[in-house]
Amino acid sequence: MKVVIVSDTICPWCYVGKRRFERALADRTEVKPDIEWRPFQLNPEMPAEGLDRKVYIRAKFGSDERAGEIYTAIRDAGDGEKIPFAFDSISRVPNTIASHRLISWSLPSGRQDGVVEGLFRSYFLDGKDIGEIDVLTDVAAAAGLDAAEARAYLSGEEGAEQARAESLESHRLGISGVPCFIFDGKYAVSGAQEPEVFSQVFDLALQPDDAEKATAL
Repeated sequence: MKVVIVSDTICPWCYVGKRRFERALADRTEVKPDIEWRPFQLNPEMPAEGLDRKVYIRAKFGSDERAGEIYTAIRDAGDGEKIPFAFDSISRVPNTIASHRLISWSLPSGRQDGVVEGLFRSYFLDGKDIGEIDVLTDVAAAAGLDAAEARAYLSGEEGAEQARAESLESHRLGISGVPCFIFDGKYAVSGAQEPEVFSQVFDLALQPDDAEKATAL
């Protein structure tokens, strides 16, 4: 079973969705998916250097009060998945292209999950700027990748246009929010759904090929 997960590295719901998907897999040990993470930019016009988070929050949500309501809901969801979101420690919202480049670069090595997890932890739990090469290099090394090779790759622009193109393609295909989980190119789960929803889609994806070819939840 091939599962493509479309996400952005600064999307808290993507972190929640990752945890819920992992819980679903833990309950269904017979499911052994081949997982690939693909890029989606929530803020494709973000300056290369990123933005001060307070400026970003006010521009996105209109007021600190509105933002507070939204992030309270996210914290509650995080608590349910044992994710101690530390939003107050985040001072800068990065452009995510570099982090997406690192995720794509890590695919052939089989280290994508470790890189994605490291990026989420660095940003949401430690408040680090995952647009900076030093931070990304540390994430790569912690995931078992060669730090020097990762730094050399991130210092260039290889993979940047591909990441932008894949994000644009996701938008073109109608993905307007993330996470989005696509199973065998036939079934899509949008949002940080509960494990029970994923389990239902596992059942659909495991059916013979002559079953219904497309559905969405």
